[in-house]
Amino acid sequence: MLKSAPTKEKKNKDPEGRMPLAEHLRELRNRLAKAVLAIVVASVIAAFFYQDIINVITKPVLQTVGCDLSFAELAKKQGGETCARIVMMDLLGPFTFALKVSLMAGMILSSPVWLYQLWAFLAPGLHRSEKKYALTFVGAGFPLFLAGGYFAYQVLPTTAKVLIEFTPPGVDNLVTLEKLLDLVTRMIVVFGLSFELPLLLVLLNLGGVLTGKRMLGWWRGMIMGITVFAAVATPSVDPVSMILLAAPIAVLYFAAVGISLANDRRRARLAGTGPDDDEASELDLTPDDIGSIEPVEAPRALPTQSANGHELERRRDDMDDIT
Repeated sequence: MLKSAPTKEKKNKDPEGRMPLAEHLRELRNRLAKAVLAIVVASVIAAFFYQDIINVITKPVLQTVGCDLSFAELAKKQGGETCARIVMMDLLGPFTFALKVSLMAGMILSSPVWLYQLWAFLAPGLHRSEKKYALTFVGAGFPLFLAGGYFAYQVLPTTAKVLIEFTPPGVDNLVTLEKLLDLVTRMIVVFGLSFELPLLLVLLNLGGVLTGKRMLGWWRGMIMGITVFAAVATPSVDPVSMILLAAPIAVLYFAAVGISLANDRRRARLAGTGPDDDEASELDLTPDDIGSIEPVEAPRALPTQSANGHELERRRDDMDDIT
């Protein structure tokens, strides 16, 4: 009679996500391996589109202040205007730059995979409400960061045009491709983080650090700060570029204020209904209440105990040393 193959018993998972240290380390190793594998695969795929990625990075600068123009446009520049020429400084530069661009693009393309692995590792230790808030902030933060990066890419031509004007007349500006990539990356990160400001304010409000009323009272200073940031981030005399950056951030700020005010009203309404069934109510005793508290009687002594302890002393004397 053939015996059926033994089936593996499924391990009962702790509902609170607790597990031994060795199990935690094993899970961390597996999820890191999956994340690294996804980044490597995405980087290899991005390497086949290396030239397209480079064209996207250099297009705003070359179209605005680049020297690679037609003869008619070059003739117009003979009046003392300066152009920028993108160069590579050594033989190994193109190869190392290709690796750098492919790895950066691979991390961006594989971000859904390694972000999910990070979430899957942290989620078992979070409560249901914490999971809900975390998913909400991640779902709102990623589009906001993409919107900030898009604005950075749109104002990059204007920024390059203003910066190239500081070059002395008749001198070409040699821009290395690596420094151009660093400039584009830095602008995208700065603009993306600036669009995360409303999300940070809402997070502070949910944590009880800031109230919507206080944030609303800061609106003049916030508008001034947003305008200064837009003026610095878009160094152009054209006010349209500055408004195009400052207006979305200001709208997002007032949206955060509205959400915070609504949350404050909801919190006050819940506080007026009293504590839940599993929560203890707070005691608010006035001096009259304290005076009306009845004293608690002292517990009666046991029959074998007396005030002076004579009975205990007598029993102790009746015992010998061995006992």
